Amino acid sequence: MTMQLRKLAIMAIAAFVAVSCTSEYEKVMRSQDVDLKYKAAHNYFNQGKYKKAADIFDNLNLLVQGLPQEDTVSFYHGLCNYKFGDYETAEAAFAKFIEVYPRSGFTTEAKYLRIKCLFDETLRYELDQTPTRKAMAVISEFMYENPESEYYPVCKNMLDELMERLERKSFESAKLYYTMEDYLAARHSLKNVLKENADNRYREDVLYYTAMASYKYAFNSVASKQKERFLDFIDDYFNFISEYPESKYRKEVDGLYGKVEHYADKEIVKQEEQ
Repeated sequence: MTMQLRKLAIMAIAAFVAVSCTSEYEKVMRSQDVDLKYKAAHNYFNQGKYKKAADIFDNLNLLVQGLPQEDTVSFYHGLCNYKFGDYETAEAAFAKFIEVYPRSGFTTEAKYLRIKCLFDETLRYELDQTPTRKAMAVISEFMYENPESEYYPVCKNMLDELMERLERKSFESAKLYYTMEDYLAARHSLKNVLKENADNRYREDVLYYTAMASYKYAFNSVASKQKERFLDFIDDYFNFISEYPESKYRKEVDGLYGKVEHYADKEIVKQEEQ
C-alpha cells in the first residue's frame, strides 16, 4: 500500500469512528430511555468527556423527577460543568441543587464545589471585587454552619486569600493618589484604609505612605503653611515608628523627621529644605 493510500485509509477510519461516536451520543440524547441515558452519562463522565456528560445529565433532569436518581443526576450535572471549566453554569447548578435537595448525601460536597466555582470566578485585585465579596459571604456561611467539615481548612485558606485581595485593593487604590502626587488626597485616603479595617495586612505600608504624603504635602506648601503641615507629618511619623520601630522604612523617615525637628519651631521655607 502506498503512503498516500495508507493516509487515506487512516483518515477514513478516523472519520468512521468520529461519525460512530457522534451518532451514539446523538442517539442517547434523543432517547427517552432513562437507564440508557443514565448509564451513558456516567460512561462519558468516567472517560473525562464532561461536556457530553453534562448535556446528557441536563437532558435527564426532567425525566428522573420523582425517581431515586433525581438528586444524583442534578448533582452530576453541576459536577460535569465544574470539571469542564464552566464555573458559571456549575455554580448555578449547585446553588439550585442545595436549595432543592438540602438533605441529600451530595449536599455538603455541592456546597463546597459551589464555593470553588465562586472562588475560581474571582478576579485580580486590580479588577472589580464584587465576585470576591460574594464568594467570601458564601464561604463564611459554610464555615459557620460546618465547623467540623473536612473542607473547613481549605475554605479558611480561600477566605484569607480573598481578604488579602480586598486589603491590597484598598491600599493600592489609596496609594494611587500618592503616585499621582496628590499628597493631601493620598493622606486622607490612606487614613481611611485603616479606619475601614485596622487589621489590614498592609498596615505598615499604609502608615509609611501616610507619613510620606504628609511630608511631601508640607514640603510643597507655601511657607506660611509649612510649619502647621509639618506638624501633621510629625504626628504621622510617631504613629509609624511606635508601631514599626524596626521597619525597613525607618532610616528614610528618621531622616525626614530630623529635618523637620530642626526647623519645627521656626518659619520653614522651601529653599532651606533643599
